[in-house]
Amino acid sequence: MIRDINMKKTILLIIFLSGLINGQAEIDPNNQLSENNNMKKRETAVFGAGCFWCVEAVFQTLKGVYAVEPGYTGGSTKNPTYYDVITGTTGHAEVARITFDPDEVSFEFLLSVFFQTHDPTTLNYQGADIGNQYRSAIFYTSDEQKQMAEKIISELNDAQAYPNKIVTEVTALKIFYLAEDYHKNYFITNPEQAYCKFVIQPKMEKFKKVFKDYLK
Repeated sequence: MIRDINMKKTILLIIFLSGLINGQAEIDPNNQLSENNNMKKRETAVFGAGCFWCVEAVFQTLKGVYAVEPGYTGGSTKNPTYYDVITGTTGHAEVARITFDPDEVSFEFLLSVFFQTHDPTTLNYQGADIGNQYRSAIFYTSDEQKQMAEKIISELNDAQAYPNKIVTEVTALKIFYLAEDYHKNYFITNPEQAYCKFVIQPKMEKFKKVFKDYLK
């Protein structure tokens, strides 16, 4: 959940720490990509931050993000269904696989969004969503992503950016399973659904105020 009081302080700290890692802390909003789609770079980030409907809704709005796919990873069950995962017995987390152009939006910045749009200090739950499938997790796709995530978590904990210690899991991405089609674009296509209306919509309103300069 986004916290109003410490939000700006924490996001500035995350961006600052990201800058220490590679000397680039901010997105260049004027960065133009080639018109040839084949020339565009693509990287992948995979985040678990509670219900994947929320995660998808947030990251779909960012400049430089070209696809957000809800799915499951981190468990042992092969080809899990949504109804398998929600039992909490498969070991899988609900996640979003984010395809982005690193020339337009950095992985560091995606991490800043990740840490500001859920509570990374609660173990195996987000709000009323309870179970290990809703755990806070970063499934890295490269050693660089792993190092960056671990360093930022360490620095945030040292700076006491949150009242409690961050418990976000950082682990290598293995097999990613796409969620069923009806989960895709869930918030966009189901705005009147109760969860969307009372959980996702308030989160999106707060998110858009803070990240307004980085929205599509």
